[in-house]
Amino acid sequence: MPRVVNLLRRLEEMLETERLRNDEDVVRLVEVGLPTSVVKRLRLVGLTDEEIYAGVLPRRTLAHRIAKRERLSRDESDRVVRILRVAAFGEHLFGDAERFWRWFRTPKQRFEGRSPLQMLQTDAGGRVVEDLLIGVEEGFVA
Repeated sequence: MPRVVNLLRRLEEMLETERLRNDEDVVRLVEVGLPTSVVKRLRLVGLTDEEIYAGVLPRRTLAHRIAKRERLSRDESDRVVRILRVAAFGEHLFGDAERFWRWFRTPKQRFEGRSPLQMLQTDAGGRVVEDLLIGVEEGFVA
């Protein structure tokens, strides 16, 4: 349980949001749609513009949402939360943000030459990455 609480706190920091009590609060954020300002947070936690535009939402879509003062769609918000949730867990697990981000960007044979970050473009890929991190945490994966 402490790991879950710590990860929710880190996710709060990354999203600059109100207190997240549980995963249902995270679901509500996704359903409502995150503000476009969350893209700045993605940059601050370590993503490059290229990674954001390729894996979260295209540059033109972001510009359109900002101009229209729209929130991110559910799918876009879900991708943001997926990336940040895995980043929070990975940073905690690796104990060093830079080390985690190097690992996160490096292609893996296990993922057929894709990086964990690339895998996070889909929910199914995100689950595979999360399972790998859990395996590392529990000592099942070297």
